[in-house]
Amino acid sequence: MRIGVTQRVEVVESYGERRDCLDQQWAVFLEGLGLSAVPVPNGLARPDAWMDALGISGLLLTGGNDLSSLPDAGKPAPERDQTEAALLSVAKERGMPVIGVCRGMQMINHWLGGQLVPVEGHTAVRHDLKLLPGAVDFIDFRDVNSFHDWGIHPDGLASGLTARCEAPDGTIEAYTHDTLPWIGIMWHPERETPFTGPDQQLFLQVFREPLCRH
Repeated sequence: MRIGVTQRVEVVESYGERRDCLDQQWAVFLEGLGLSAVPVPNGLARPDAWMDALGISGLLLTGGNDLSSLPDAGKPAPERDQTEAALLSVAKERGMPVIGVCRGMQMINHWLGGQLVPVEGHTAVRHDLKLLPGAVDFIDFRDVNSFHDWGIHPDGLASGLTARCEAPDGTIEAYTHDTLPWIGIMWHPERETPFTGPDQQLFLQVFREPLCRH
């Protein structure tokens, strides 16, 4: 199964270039699950045609770059925003599985009409997770890494999404889509050493099996 993996944009002033970048650990993580990582170029004119040509059957929206619409956005990349929005449109139309990680989780929520808020104490730390009542079909994560400055309050969650677990401050750390095989998580599976069983199980559940929803 080929997974389209979106990339952050880094600006290299000395060369006058805007470069697409991807943590090498994503390919290692996905390969270990029997999945093939295919980096998505930012600025595609026809994301649907690109997906068809490469046989993409799932999407992973990764971290990095604040959404350009946010105030005082850090390292904004409008071309990435546009590419991911177009990919989500195709994925919705085709019912494709999608996982959003950190910025990717924020992007899905934003694209569906939700809101983001600045958060404190979530950068380069670890914290506990609380599984929310009714999330009986969600893997029981207990402790995760955290590398973000923007989060989602319960009242900012987009319609059609259901919160699955939260951080100690009440911000949402994971959600699932009510009708599509889409999921968002705020932590980074690729930054764990070694990779964790729950993260691996979650990715297999989304990309290999229908995600159970009630």
